[in-house]
This record gives sequence, structure tokens and C-alpha cells, in this order.
Amino acid sequence: MTTTSVETGSRGGLRIGVQKVGTFLSGMIMPNIPALIAWGILTAFVIDVGWTPNAALATMVGPMIHYLLPILIAAQAGRMIYETRGAVVSAIAVFGVIAGSDFIIDSFNAALPEGEAPLGQVHMFIGAMIMGPLAAWVMKQLDRLWEGKVKAGFEMLVSMFSAGIAGFFLGVAGFYLLAPVINWIMSVLGGAVGWLVENGLLPLTSILIEPAKVFFLNNAINHGVLTPLGLAQTDEAGKSILFLLEANPGPGLGVLLAFTFFGVGAARATAPGAAIIQFFGGIHEVYFPYVLMKPALLLAVIAGGATGVTTNVIFQSGLRAPAAPGSIIAVLFQTASDSYLGVILSVILSAAVTFAIAALILLSSRKRDLAAEAAGGDGFAAAVAQTQANKGRSSAALSGLAGAGAGAGTATLTAPARAIERVVFACDAGMGSSAMGASVLRNKFKAAGIADVNVTNKAIAALDGHADLVITQQQLTDRARQREQSAVHVSVDNFMNAPQYDEVVQLVLQQRAADDVDAAPQDVPPAPDGISGADAPATRAEARAAAAAVESGSSADDGVLTQGSVRIHAGSVSRDEAIREAADMLEAAGAVTGRYYDAMLTREQTVSTFMGNELAIPHGTNDAKDAVLESALTVVRYDGGIDWEGDQVTFVVGIAGRGDEHLGLLQNVALLFSDEEQVEQLKKAETPEELYALLRAVNEG
Repeated sequence: MTTTSVETGSRGGLRIGVQKVGTFLSGMIMPNIPALIAWGILTAFVIDVGWTPNAALATMVGPMIHYLLPILIAAQAGRMIYETRGAVVSAIAVFGVIAGSDFIIDSFNAALPEGEAPLGQVHMFIGAMIMGPLAAWVMKQLDRLWEGKVKAGFEMLVSMFSAGIAGFFLGVAGFYLLAPVINWIMSVLGGAVGWLVENGLLPLTSILIEPAKVFFLNNAINHGVLTPLGLAQTDEAGKSILFLLEANPGPGLGVLLAFTFFGVGAARATAPGAAIIQFFGGIHEVYFPYVLMKPALLLAVIAGGATGVTTNVIFQSGLRAPAAPGSIIAVLFQTASDSYLGVILSVILSAAVTFAIAALILLSSRKRDLAAEAAGGDGFAAAVAQTQANKGRSSAALSGLAGAGAGAGTATLTAPARAIERVVFACDAGMGSSAMGASVLRNKFKAAGIADVNVTNKAIAALDGHADLVITQQQLTDRARQREQSAVHVSVDNFMNAPQYDEVVQLVLQQRAADDVDAAPQDVPPAPDGISGADAPATRAEARAAAAAVESGSSADDGVLTQGSVRIHAGSVSRDEAIREAADMLEAAGAVTGRYYDAMLTREQTVSTFMGNELAIPHGTNDAKDAVLESALTVVRYDGGIDWEGDQVTFVVGIAGRGDEHLGLLQNVALLFSDEEQVEQLKKAETPEELYALLRAVNEG
């Protein structure tokens, strides 16, 4: 199991900035891919050159691409910035941009001499991606101006009219100011693509796109430029080659096949499974670690990508709409009816060229790689960690890849020269996830009879150079290394149930044995008071009895977790909606100010608060401690589940901690959720009162 951290070097501010922009653009586009697919199906069937032409249904095609899709994108952007209120204002504002563009083009066409070809409509995808977030941000700032200043009873009136007036002015601004700019941008970009095509230079875009994919910089290009231009081309020609520049799964397949036959160690062991995920599942990021292991492989994917583009240029093939995810299934589904030969050949040839070049590169260094593997120096896990660091957040696909590589037994935690006496869990704020991780490991040490290791949690900024071993989530390990350069660093996917904890325990036991210290594990002590036995109902019958006591008033409701702060929802919500509910509940309890929600989102964007065992614990950053008025916990169970950046979450525990008084409570939460049987009991509770009765032990920390 690889647990040591990876040296990644400093990250350029420009790269991170482009990555953030690309991630935001992707967040606007990806939720609306179903609408793009629906539009692609409609065009494939009903336009005059479609499979089943239908003049009546074809009247839907133009309005969908010109109005519906940009408005959906703008609304999604507004929702990302300022929830539903931002979505509504953004939709109004982008309609102004669309109308302004149409007015400019109509005026231009009206002045054209007879016989000259008129200009076509400009579809406002880029306008939506600019005006959408801008309008929501403006609305958010305006609301802050009169927050807390509106008299009781007038809140709804002010809320409705302020959004309506803001939408009006933003729509007018879009009509007169932004529409001309977007028309010019689309003209320049369209001209640039046309020049590349006319001069046979389009394959050279692979020199930029393929490396950008590996470093997660491609979203800004793909969603910011290629998708809008591709949709414009599709509206005119029924297909676009631009949709294939980034989505072609051939280069990734070629790399993974090369590792399957000529790789070594964990990379070779995991490559076949990764190839299936990448080619059929469309998750391209699973092949990025293989390229990062040997940067020379960038030459292979560039050559493969250029081969695929050249093939599509020769055959004039393209897709009707974006293929997302980039699966061969999605690619074939969106292939234009006259393009199957070219598209299929482009995938096959790009994979073959990539495979051939990658095989040569791997064979040329095979002896060195085998020697490194024999010495325990297989760098696959390091490359996976680097890929996750490049992405900026955890990934279920990459985490699974790391776990599979670890299962191959290619690397283990190396014992340090000095005894491990001080273990520190470090996270951004040192307030929530790290405290729970420390509780889990502390309990494992107790179970193993280790009593002389001090396990604490801190914010990364508070690391002082005295730790022997530091445990962080993978995205934060590099920052921790800068603060604790002499410590052993362990990277984990989540703090709740990381398998690396058992290795840390074994390492400490081995050290004690080497020093002639009796390290034989003692009998496992009972869980701390408040976690099991009479303090934690073990059956639903006991929970119901405790719930009845709560309802009758015989159970005090004076803990940090109160009965009113426990809820059960039958359905599902998005991650951000769950965070918003947790923040609102904390604010309603008087524990935080309204500013705490933004801090919770900032924390989530830095590193996920998913803990494992279907639990997430959203909380604010270290900089937001002044927004915390008192300690409180909230618990919401979402029976429909939440997609938490690729991880499945059922329980959301909102945290606000003042000082250190919440740490004991988090220990109890950690121990409760580290027991899968207890989690199942929590999932079976039928009422909030019953769930609270099962959770009441956390107040005894």
C-alpha cells in the first residue's frame, strides 16, 4: 500500500487559474449535456437530411439551440454562484444578450446589397458562460447591500422586486454591451478554426489539447471554445469535427494497451481494467497517471491525437453533438449518419499510433523499470497522487486505481529512522475531518495496545515541525510537507476508513518490537463511554423507546446536537444544496453567521469533506472561524443519496466548532460512523426522533 507522499514541485499560478476556469466552465456545461444529447437526437431524425425527416418537428431544432441551450447554461452558471435566485436572474440577462446579437445581425443583413449571402445567427453559448455567472454575482452583491436592513414583513416584496429590477437592467446591458463583443469573439474564433481547416493545420491542435488533458487544463479549451463553435457548425452542417478533438478515446486506449503488454509492476497490473473504464466508461482521467509516470509518453498521445484528427479531416467526419463522457459508446451515438467510417477509423488509427510509440518508449526503459520495481521504487501510486493533485479534488476513479495498484503490493510505508511518538492529522481548518481521522486512528492504537503515541489534529498552517508522522488527504500532502519536512507523510483518500491506518499501526508495533518493547496487542478495550452499551441504542426497539422519551420531554435537549438539528429526507439533493441546508440549520441554531456558507463551499473546493461510510462533514475554512458563534452539529440523512464529487453520501453532518470544545463530539461521531453496523442502524431509523436517539451519544464527548 503506497502511503508516502509525492514531491510535485510548485504549481504555477497560471496553470491553477486555467484549471479553475476550466472546472467552472465544465460545471456549466456538463449538467446540460442531456439537453445537448436530446437536441442531437432531434437533428439526427427530423431535419431534411435526417433519418426520418419531419418538417413540423424540425421547427424545434432552431429554437432549442438558439434559446433553450444557452439559457439552460446561463441558469446553471447562476445556480453555481447564487443558487435558484442567481439562476433566474442569469436566465433573464442572457436573453438580453441573445436578443442583442439577433438585432445586430438583422440590422447588418437588412443593409446588405441584393444577392449577397446574409449572416447567420450567433448562438450565445459563450455569452451564456460570461453573462450567466456575472449576473448571478451582481445579484449576490446587491442582496448583501440590504441584508438585515429590510423591515419584517417586507422581505418577500424586496426579494422579488430587487431580482426583477436587476434582471431588467442586466438584460439591457447584455443587449447593448455584451452582444456586440460576443459576436466579435465568435467571428474571430470561427475564422481561426476555418483558417486551420483550410490550411490543413487542424491536427496540430493535438499538441495543445493532449498535454492539456493530462494536466486537467483542457476544460477551458473544450467547453469554452470547441463546444460553442462545434454547436454552431452543427447547426449549419449537421456535424462538427471539433467535438472529436478532445473526446477521441483512441490515444488513451493506446497508452493503456502499451502498459498492458510492456509495462511493469502496478501500472501493468491495473492497465487492463483502466482501459475498460476509459474506453467504454469514458473516464479519460484514468490514463493520465500512466503518462505522468513517463512524460515522454506525451509524444505518443500527441501523435495519436493528431492521427485521429487527420483521419476525420480526410473523411470529413464529425459528431452531431458533444460526446460526454468521452466513451466510444457516446462517440458512436453522436456520430453523424455519413461519418461512421471516418470516426471509427480515427479511433482505431489514433489508438494504434499511440500504442506503437508508447510501446517503443516503454521497451527502451524496461530494464530500468524492472530494476526500480525490484528495489521497491515503482512510481505508479505517486503518479496517481500527482494526477489527483492536478485535478484539485478527489476522484472515485483515480482512488480506485490507486487502491488496485496498492493491491498489487508494489510499495509499502517505509519506517522512519526515529520512533513515531507524535502523529498529526492535518487538514485545511484543523476543525472537522482531521479531528475525526485522529479519533479513528487513536481508537486503533488503543485496540492494538499502543498507549505511548500522541495523536492530534491541526490545521496545516499550525504544523510546527515537531510531528513524527503527518496524515493528510492526498490533495493537501504537498502543503503539509512544506511545513513538516522531516516527518513521514501519509496520504489518504478520506479520513474515516483509510486502509493506511492499519499500516501505521503495524509500523509502530514493528518499531516497538525492534526496541524490545512488548508490542503484543492487548484485548480490545470497550469503546469509549457514550459510543456503545447503554449510551448508544443497539436496536431499533431501544431507539424507539429513547425516541419516545425525547418526544415526551424526558430527554434533555441541551447538547451541541439537538433534536431539532436532525432531519431525514426521502429524496436526494446536490452536494451544494446539502451544504446550504447544513449552513442554514447551523445559522438557525445561532451557531454561525450567514458568511459561514461561503466558507463551507470554499473548503469543499479545496478538498472534499467526504469521510467514507456514506458520511460527509462540511465545515468552514480556518479563515472563517470568526463566523462561528458557538459549537453546533447538524445531521441530515438523505435516503436518495448524494453524489459527493463521485462518492456516495447518505449522512451530512454540518459542523461549527468554537475553540476545541467540539473535538470530543467529533471523536464520538467518528467512532459511530466507523462501525458499519452502527451506520446500518442509523439508516433504518424511521423518524428524526429515532435517528436522534441513536445519535445522542455524540453529546457526551
